[in-house]
Amino acid sequence: MLDIAEELHRWCGEGRAFAVATVVAVEGSAPRQPGAALAVDAAGTAVGSVSGGCVEGAVYELCRAALESGESVRERFGYSDEDAFAVGLTCGGVLDILVVPVRPDTAGREVLTEALAAATAGEPVALARVVDGPAEALGRALLVRPDGTYAGTLAGAGRPSRREG
Repeated sequence: MLDIAEELHRWCGEGRAFAVATVVAVEGSAPRQPGAALAVDAAGTAVGSVSGGCVEGAVYELCRAALESGESVRERFGYSDEDAFAVGLTCGGVLDILVVPVRPDTAGREVLTEALAAATAGEPVALARVVDGPAEALGRALLVRPDGTYAGTLAGAGRPSRREG
């Protein structure tokens, strides 16, 4: 996602709604590795890539659907003999993609905005996301700063969401 961080930071500053699809796991041969990302805004503008072309169209549509529903989703794309010509990776690998909507009213948007600001400034931070588990937790984000302070939560509702100092 670092390759599109500057553009996404600009989108956050403009208040744009968008969805980010990120490669979260790879099995076998795959064109892009974990961390590769594709983002699509509400107007349909896309930046980045998760597969170098082979599943971009399907992931683009997942982003549009996530933006509409407001729900994060995890999808698996891969090659199968019976589906050789369907949406899949002709290289024989498998990609797991997490799609997270980032709308102006999205809880945790400020966490992503802070992570993108740090990335564009070359500052170290870590951003962790829930990539598997209950639907209500999927996509939750936690930003950890070098001094140990953090923003966001991976936990359920009612838990602290910011820790300073």
